[in-house]
Amino acid sequence: MGFGIRKEAIADPDRALGAPEDRLALVLAPTGQVPTGQVSARLAGLGVYLPETTRRTADTEKRLRSDNPHVRLATGLIKRMTGVHTVHLRPDGWEASDLAVAAARVALEESPGPIDLVLFASASQDLVEPATSHIVAAKLGIDAPVMDIKNACNSVVNAMQVADALIRSGQYRRILIASGEGPSVGVRWKLRDHHEFIRSFPGYTMSDGGAALVLEADDSGESGILATRFVAASRHWNVGTLPGGGTMRGHDPDASYFDMDGRALQQAFLELGPQPVLDLLADNGWTWDDFDLVAIHQVALPYLPPIFERLGVPDDRTVLTIAEHGNLASVTLPLQLRLARERGMVGPGSRVLLIGLAGGISLGLVAVRL
Repeated sequence: MGFGIRKEAIADPDRALGAPEDRLALVLAPTGQVPTGQVSARLAGLGVYLPETTRRTADTEKRLRSDNPHVRLATGLIKRMTGVHTVHLRPDGWEASDLAVAAARVALEESPGPIDLVLFASASQDLVEPATSHIVAAKLGIDAPVMDIKNACNSVVNAMQVADALIRSGQYRRILIASGEGPSVGVRWKLRDHHEFIRSFPGYTMSDGGAALVLEADDSGESGILATRFVAASRHWNVGTLPGGGTMRGHDPDASYFDMDGRALQQAFLELGPQPVLDLLADNGWTWDDFDLVAIHQVALPYLPPIFERLGVPDDRTVLTIAEHGNLASVTLPLQLRLARERGMVGPGSRVLLIGLAGGISLGLVAVRL
């Protein structure tokens, strides 16, 4: 199979953008809504890779107690606080790009054909430089432009937003979004005291995995991304960090681990509230009955019932992944979509709402008709 950029998509800008009246409609369309009569970005392929190797939460606690006899750790605390039973661990020698490539091969098998652009969308990365998308493209044998899109656990939904805009503008026809999450590298096993354990707590529920989506131009108007909405409350950026690798603490070995105030993070999302979601529904004339699946990022099981209650989401529209698979960061929403498809909850024509929650903090919404 040969891969390469479709030169005809950008050779004639006027032809790519359509007639003048179409370009005006594109400019004047309400923010986050796909203009009627325009090409849409259809989800043509989906792949998820979950490593076979797992670690039980009970084993996590056992190791913490063994490695830190001076720190008192209550038995079963992590499981009670998060609801996480197991997490996935990447194979020895695998990088974030390998996880992304494993998922991408599945997505490309489902939707074979040339790829015009590769977006690596993940909180994790192989290196600070170059962009991990280069490494993913090289391992897949794809000869196309690349870029990384990084926004913590919202990386995939942000990549969908970018891919949708690029496809609708006529710059590309088929875009591969690949995510490889390897947060297990940031788990802190040696603890100074109980306070450090609490600050490192979220890392013990983080899970490794890969996800990939192929978005392609659809001229029929029958499927694709219907609407998007993104908001951020960036004043909370320091609530949760993984500091290493940047200019702030570039050579600090203590900066290689998760540092997070879990309670403050939960409060920040509660302050953000359900209004952006409800506004998206209202602006498009939708109710929850219009959606077959509402996929929402999952950090801890006890956090979910209050969120679903405030949103008014019916229980039968969701898929729970946090208990058996841990917090998979930006792989979480593609996994829920795959599981929903396997369980017969969604199929061609189904309407899906993806709700991303990410440190920083930010909220990302993507409505899709499959």
